[in-house]
Amino acid sequence: MADYDSIFRSVKHASRKLGLLSEDLRKKTLESLMETTMDQIPAILEANKLDLQKMDRDDPKYDRLLLTAERIKGIIEEVRQVSALPSPLHRILEKRILENGLELEKITVPLGVIGIIYEARPNVTFDVFCLALKSGNGLVLKGGTDADASNRAIMNVIHQALDQNGIPKEAFQLLPADRSATQALLEAVAFVDIIIPRGGQGLIDFVRKNSKVPVIETGAGIVHTFFDESADLEKGKGIILNAKTRRPSVCNSLDCLIIHQSRLGDLSELVSPLLEKEVIIFADKQAFAHLPSHHLIQPAEEDHFGTEFLSLKMAIKTVGSLEAALDHIEKYSSKHSEAIISGDEENINLFLDSVDAAAVYANASTAFTDGNQFGLGAEIGISTQKLHARGPMALQELTSYKWIVRGNGQTR
Repeated sequence: MADYDSIFRSVKHASRKLGLLSEDLRKKTLESLMETTMDQIPAILEANKLDLQKMDRDDPKYDRLLLTAERIKGIIEEVRQVSALPSPLHRILEKRILENGLELEKITVPLGVIGIIYEARPNVTFDVFCLALKSGNGLVLKGGTDADASNRAIMNVIHQALDQNGIPKEAFQLLPADRSATQALLEAVAFVDIIIPRGGQGLIDFVRKNSKVPVIETGAGIVHTFFDESADLEKGKGIILNAKTRRPSVCNSLDCLIIHQSRLGDLSELVSPLLEKEVIIFADKQAFAHLPSHHLIQPAEEDHFGTEFLSLKMAIKTVGSLEAALDHIEKYSSKHSEAIISGDEENINLFLDSVDAAAVYANASTAFTDGNQFGLGAEIGISTQKLHARGPMALQELTSYKWIVRGNGQTR
């Protein structure tokens, strides 16, 4: 068994230097990473192929695991965007001089050492590294067995970029894929400052229940879109199709369409683009009665509501009012992303003010809940809680702050 305490200790020790690196060196290292990654695309894809061979193509995680040359080039572009962003460190948040002459500054600093536990998402390895380096944080990564070969190939590229620029690679470590590593990380209170799980609800629940290290919950998205009484049909078709089918395996994809009962006559047209994309629809009794006979349309069961499908499946719930839609969302939402399609400004404002979620939309697809789309570069996850950070966690959210106090002999 690996000596996990030694690994954690080396990350903590090496990470002390990260906050002192110059911004030029951080950028230079990320440039090296982009160049090395481009050169190593064949090796990364070969490793990814080994992982894909072990996974059923029908598994919702298959698409998340899959890397292509095009996807890797997209990742490189995200690294470029992060590199170009302003440094989140050493920003003065507050400054004052007390009556006794003490000078106080409240400045941003790294969180310290971040532990990431994630499933079959090798892109996360790239994303969290570039964000951690830019924000001065050390990393302990615990990937799943499903993506182990991919993660190790990517970590090899990262370590090459660090070596080329004289930055201690000990500050960024990938643990073995076995369960003992997960348990060790969850108990590493002396070395790790915060743990962020990236995966389904099962993983998040396990980490929250078992971690002795503080946890920020991210990822699970049970996403609703309410098609209101005054909604524009053409806008609605485009928004719902995009939210469900753009990339169904990600956490911002649509799981449940809520429709006002007065618009059931438009439901067949509303879902016709979804059927063309082979989306399986679980419709409640009222909605089912207004839909044509089709092998993809099935009666909904209670457990279809509150399910994060992560695939080409979607539930439909009929309501008689905005209030009923809000009640349904309150009952089943994971507080990730929620949307209303409406032409009624009063209803829109009530929805935006009432819904308790990290991102709330009016007349737009929930597919935009993403650090890159929000102009934040990349993200370390979508926080669905309220302490410290909420929504896409990017550079600013990977910092804390401390008080700097300068005196001239003052005593109390």
